[in-house]
Amino acid sequence: MMLSLNNLRTIIQNPAIPYVGTIPEQLEPGTLIVIRGHVPSDSDRFQVDLQCGSSVKPRADVAFHLNPRFKRSNCIVCNTLKNEKWGWEEITYDTPFQKEKSFEIVIMVLKDKFQVAVNGKHTLLYAHRIGLEKIDTLGIYGKVNVHSVGFNFSSDLQNTQPSTVELTEISKENTLPFIARLNSPMGPGRTVVVKAEVNATARGFNVDLLAGKSKDIALHLNPRLNTKAFVRNSFLQESWGEEERNITCFPFSPGMYFEMIIYCDVREFKVAINGVHSLEYKHRFKELSSIDTLEINGDIHLLEVRSW
Repeated sequence: MMLSLNNLRTIIQNPAIPYVGTIPEQLEPGTLIVIRGHVPSDSDRFQVDLQCGSSVKPRADVAFHLNPRFKRSNCIVCNTLKNEKWGWEEITYDTPFQKEKSFEIVIMVLKDKFQVAVNGKHTLLYAHRIGLEKIDTLGIYGKVNVHSVGFNFSSDLQNTQPSTVELTEISKENTLPFIARLNSPMGPGRTVVVKAEVNATARGFNVDLLAGKSKDIALHLNPRLNTKAFVRNSFLQESWGEEERNITCFPFSPGMYFEMIIYCDVREFKVAINGVHSLEYKHRFKELSSIDTLEINGDIHLLEVRSW
């Protein structure tokens, strides 16, 4: 599955709120729910509920209650309603929602949790308390304007991804350190995708593109979670160059799932995380056709690597 917000199957435009609608397919790991809207100036709160049915009396179970609040201190409260009783609240105080501002909520369904990004930035994780198979309804309530609700089901993506996996693994499958030979070397237009989960106690990890013969590292990507630095460098002729660190927002968080896309352009590498452009890195190692090896190591659980 490639995370793509472009080929959304938009279900509804400008729904009246409260909105209660059937989710058109079964939620599965890989499904995306994308809600675009605007918070009015007089909003005190609103909520997005993934429900098990739409019954009002007795009230349907809510597997995932995502509730931005604007009273006193701004926060997001998440919870689960079972048998008309709320469980324990999980509160996120670092909230991206603001009155009179637009938002894009992306809820990514994972095997054991929901992962929420707002305006392209990772916001929170919520472990499943009710099985995905029971969720069939989306509810949106409170003081909020919604422009569109879109879904991207795993089944939508089967046809869009390249079928070639151009890697020959040298290490055991997906164990770290992971070392693989690219079946065709780097060059303009080539892409490498790394899908992984960051460990809950992660300090950092690295993704490196090397020239196998010389052991030069053309691109060293080293996110450090303990300092929130995304370090980039090259190791040429047995010495490290100058680090590049500037970034608008650090895209990684403990426990999160990510898809890192490294795209090789004529003058630079471009890196995107979960569909959002993160950085460029000008080529310091100019013989792109000598770059033939990928190495990954550090505090992540590697799920999939592909190249085309």
